[in-house]
Formats: sequence, structure tokens, C-alpha cells
Amino acid sequence: MRIDAHHHLWDPTRRAQPWMDGPWADPIRRRYTQADLVPHLAAHRIDGTVLVQSCASDRETLELLAVAAAEGPVRGVVGWADLTAPGLPDALAALPTGLVGLRHQVQDEPDADWLGRPEVRRGLRTLADRGLVYDLLVTPRELPAAQAVVRALPELSFVLDHAAKPAVARGDWQPWASALTALAALPNVACKLSGLVTEADWAAWRPRQILPYARHALDAFGPDRVMFGSDWPVCTLAADYADVVALAEAATDRLTAPERRAVFGGTATRVYGLAARPRTRP
Repeated sequence: MRIDAHHHLWDPTRRAQPWMDGPWADPIRRRYTQADLVPHLAAHRIDGTVLVQSCASDRETLELLAVAAAEGPVRGVVGWADLTAPGLPDALAALPTGLVGLRHQVQDEPDADWLGRPEVRRGLRTLADRGLVYDLLVTPRELPAAQAVVRALPELSFVLDHAAKPAVARGDWQPWASALTALAALPNVACKLSGLVTEADWAAWRPRQILPYARHALDAFGPDRVMFGSDWPVCTLAADYADVVALAEAATDRLTAPERRAVFGGTATRVYGLAARPRTRP
């Protein structure tokens, strides 16, 4: 299967998206449905997707799971739940099928060491007990905390979103590159090749500016621990779906055919335990 391991669906009129905190978000401040995405998937022979939360909402998670349960391309949901809540085990047990992992906007927490808090670690152990994955939404600021928690919880599978969002637009390389290499040395974490176009200059980016970051992630983690994700529709702030796919294909053009198959589906299928479902065509 070819898998898009990271996309979103939302309706700002139904639920606030606090991260859309300025006019910069106006182009994507509208409803996005599965029907909007399916033509892009068909055009690039994407067989399935992982649908990822966009706000800290139990209700959103239930809605995303309902999308996954219906006919369509979604193979699994990375939702949200309060990791610090004592009732987390019961809350997870009550959810419908389709949940493959959880995520929290760690990048927005004032505390750069939020992942190191005892109550957060307790919640992450609950995920490990249930066989779920934890998506790390962090920036270079939080990479040290991410490395510490991944090392402390070898029983839990982690996925690093957007290669930790390096500052491509500024051309920053360190300390991101060294921190990413250190994180990749831990075997229980994979990395998404996603979200890099929106870390570049939205109006003037070129592949040559982004490819070194993508290839460093591939070198650090290896293709068996890297998965393609479009980050649609956030990516449309800087590029269309076809551009994002082309960028990922350029980043992987030095790999063997089996390695490319891992990046474009095999890794996500294994890490998230995705079930096969027929592709929906427009």
C-alpha cells in the first residue's frame, strides 16, 4: 500500500482551531472533508491515509474515528486525549476502533520539558500498554525532551512529525541536525517526511533548499523508519499536494525500490499497524 501518513480534516465553524492565530491562516480557514482529499490521493495512487488530530479535543477525536469507520481511504487515526488525566485508561478503552495513536501540540507548551513531566510519562506508559503509538509534534526547542522520553520508554513506539520542524526558511542547520541524529539512534522512534514546505519560505521555496533537511532525516533514521506524509491541507499554504509528493520523490530518488516502498507505505503500515481497506476513487 502507498500511504499518506499525515493529513488533517477540520471545520473551523464547528470547532475552533487555536493554532490558526492570525491572518496567515486565512487561506486554510475553511472546512476540509475527505471528499476534498480523495482526488489528490487517486492522482498519486495513494491507497490509504493516517488522519491526525488538529486540536486538543475529545470530540474531534470521536469525529475523526467516525470518518475512519466510514467508507474511504482513512486506515487509522492519531487522535488526542489528555495524557495527564488519571482516567486516561478508561477513556481510551471507551473509544471506537480505528485509533492507532495520540498526539498533543507539545510545541505550543510553554514548558520545553513538558514531555518530562511525571504525569505525562504516566500517560505515555498507558499508550504503550494499549499498543498505541505517540506522535511527537515538537520543534528543535523540544528535541532534547523528546530524546529523553523516547529513551526512557523503550516499550512505546514514537513517530516524530515533520522531522521536528527545522527552520528551513532561515537556513538553520544546527543544533537541529545533531539533535535529530541523536534521536534517530534510539530504535523505538520513526520519522515523518512531512511538513517541510511550510517551514520554508512559502512564496519562494525551491526543492534545493528543502532537500538537504529531508535527506538528513532519511540518512539518520533510514528508510525503514521514515514515512511520507503530506500534511494536507496545511501544506497548501506553501505548495499543492502534487508539489509535496514530487518533493518526497526527489528526496528518495537515491534509494532502492524496496526502500522507496518503505517510505511511501511500508513504514507507516508497520508502525501504525494499519489494516488494509480498498482505495476510494473519486
